[in-house]
Amino acid sequence: MGEHGVASAAVDARGLVIAWSAGACRLLGYEPGEVLGRTAGELLTGALPASARSCLAEPSDWRGPLHVRHRDGHRVELELEAHPLLDRTGETHWFLTATVPEPAAQLRRRALEQFPVPMALFDRDGLAVSANSAMEAVMGRPERGLVGRRAGESAHGTRRLPGFEGFDDAVLRVLRTGEPMPYEAWLHAPGEPREHAWLVSLSPLRDDAGEVRGVCLAAMDSTEQFLARRRLSVLNESSARIGSTLDVARTAEELAEVCTDHFADFVIVDLLNSVLAGEEEPSLPGGGPLLFRRTAQRSVLEGCPESVVPVGNRHTYDEDSPPGRALTTGRALLYETEDVTRHHWAAGSPERARSIDTYGIHSVIAVPLRARGITLGLSILTRHRTPEPFGEDDMLLAEELAARAAVCVDNARRYTREHAIALELQRSLLRHHASRPTAVEVASRYRPASSRAGIGGDWFDVIPLSGARVGLVVGDVVGHGVQASATMGRLRTAVRTLADVDVAPDELLTRLDDIVLRLDAETPMDDAEGPEGPGEIGATCLYAVYDPVSRRCSMARAGHPPPALVAPDGEVEYLELPTGPPLGLGGLPFETAEFDVPEGSVLALYTDGLLQAPDRDLDDGLALLRQALAGRGRPLEEMCDGVLRRLLPDRPADDVALLVARTRALHADQVAGWDVPADPQFVAQARKLVCDQLAVWRLEDVSFVTELVVSELVTNAIRYGASPIQLRLIRDATLICEVSDSSSTAPHMRRARAFDEGGRGLLLVAQLTQRWGSRHTRMGKTIWAEQALPDEARER
Repeated sequence: MGEHGVASAAVDARGLVIAWSAGACRLLGYEPGEVLGRTAGELLTGALPASARSCLAEPSDWRGPLHVRHRDGHRVELELEAHPLLDRTGETHWFLTATVPEPAAQLRRRALEQFPVPMALFDRDGLAVSANSAMEAVMGRPERGLVGRRAGESAHGTRRLPGFEGFDDAVLRVLRTGEPMPYEAWLHAPGEPREHAWLVSLSPLRDDAGEVRGVCLAAMDSTEQFLARRRLSVLNESSARIGSTLDVARTAEELAEVCTDHFADFVIVDLLNSVLAGEEEPSLPGGGPLLFRRTAQRSVLEGCPESVVPVGNRHTYDEDSPPGRALTTGRALLYETEDVTRHHWAAGSPERARSIDTYGIHSVIAVPLRARGITLGLSILTRHRTPEPFGEDDMLLAEELAARAAVCVDNARRYTREHAIALELQRSLLRHHASRPTAVEVASRYRPASSRAGIGGDWFDVIPLSGARVGLVVGDVVGHGVQASATMGRLRTAVRTLADVDVAPDELLTRLDDIVLRLDAETPMDDAEGPEGPGEIGATCLYAVYDPVSRRCSMARAGHPPPALVAPDGEVEYLELPTGPPLGLGGLPFETAEFDVPEGSVLALYTDGLLQAPDRDLDDGLALLRQALAGRGRPLEEMCDGVLRRLLPDRPADDVALLVARTRALHADQVAGWDVPADPQFVAQARKLVCDQLAVWRLEDVSFVTELVVSELVTNAIRYGASPIQLRLIRDATLICEVSDSSSTAPHMRRARAFDEGGRGLLLVAQLTQRWGSRHTRMGKTIWAEQALPDEARER
């Protein structure tokens, strides 16, 4: 209390001083006669505070600082309390008391009042008793509108303000426990234009005895820190949600989902059509209208009604539109309602303008998608249900999300293109439509592994051979990826080359083993390293030759699973074929086994990926395959589908090749053969025998060419070969002429000089037939030639 004590005065309803105490005389120097009857406002050095004026309008107690003029003219600061009093007529009079604050108290009061942090004091009942000006600004109400109310209570005390539901409980908890308590809230205070994040400190107020008498509340606006944490949280979440697959469309959908889940109401992702087409240098603004493809879109409204372009459709944006400018500048652009005009957004598309008006779109961010220096497209984020417009923080977050998504989109795009190239390479090496010779009816399947490589080294082939025979081959190169596929292509080509020279199955595998060893020696260590580290090239292979005339099949295998034979009655057996070593070991022999194969039997050749599965061993796989193949007269396509359906899981760990072939036979009336004596005079007889047989087959149209071919081949066998000599004609899809002898010397075609008497025979044979060649047999060799048959002859 000041040196002058307490001053008292009374003011009537008209503002006139009607009472003046001795303390007031000492404090301000005025005698009662100098003050009584004058207006109290004459004593003030300035206008009344706004809070005091509001108390005059609606009479209520008021307390606060006030400056008045001393009788000698200097200004005196008082701590004034005003209490309304009613007389008999109901008029309001005021009883005033004033003291001169202590200097320390003045500083404390001023510090509390001027402290920029919103503060308030609550009594033991949780009711506000005081608040500073910062709290008044935040709550949008003067102190008297806050005093006597609980935290977050509306002006009329009828409801709790949104976001303050748990605030009152926190205050009461501090009063009950006496422990300070932090409190975080994201709410829209009445005096703030938008929602803010508040970090509130609630501290107990104690008296001299240590009893809790109230609570002090101090609130810090932590919106910037909160938004930064939220942005980091969204970015952290996006790293797990965006790019979960190597699929361009799914990655775009994930970007739209993350944005709408956190800060946007409607998001579209448009990729440049040139990017989706695989071009490395897509078109950019300046070269005409930009062609986009709507890749993804998502809205807080079900069904994305704001969209005017369906997903998958192509469309354009004008170069001067916000999307066009965003692509030109290479950075995100933010547009408010006044900037988003129909002219800019809806050039050539009035539907966009109608959508903006219909759904009240008021804020838009256009973000280009760029990765590795390539512009891929853009993402457009809009708000229509969220009342607040996008801010700079939102635009920064959108840019960061778009940058991450762009890298994932580019990875997915590159993977898709490279995967397609790899598959196309494999398709070019592995023909899905295998040759279909008359000796067998074939069906095949190839299934890649479920790994990201998607391609491997499994292959199959059907190779037409001389004498109406056919070669069947299935192989498996160890590993996956382009390297395994390229190795497979080289081995497949080598097998076809070796098969064309009609080597036996065991000899073919021996030579193929040498090729694998040579490939391994020529492969640099860097190229041989795969996902599991460096390794040698390895492969397995099974090669079979089926002869429809003898109905025998000769086979050899190199570390490959045994073939299955389905008899005409539907019974299945695995052929007991000697197991050779895998290709690439070198120095170990291979063995050929021969089997009689009844007409109508089915040979099933496959790779080990068909038998493998996490929940079964090799024996279980062979048992399942036996069950899947069993059955009489089943269509081969149906058989292949049944095998894959029964044995393969949804995501096979290894690629699979399956080849099934139903054998056919050439009957006696399609084959004619004669023994040829080592006498040149028999050549004429051979021509006659052949002509007679052609007449039986009604192939007189090819008699002339056949006579020349037979004459040349028989003459060469008699002259250069060794007995016994045999001549054979086979009527199949072509007319095949074969001459066999016991000599191992094979003829060679050469160009005869002008005066040479010989050397023109094989050249003549090559010119008159489709193809010719020789093959070695156990007894010697066979020279053969094939002729095309007339169309009507092939139909018979």
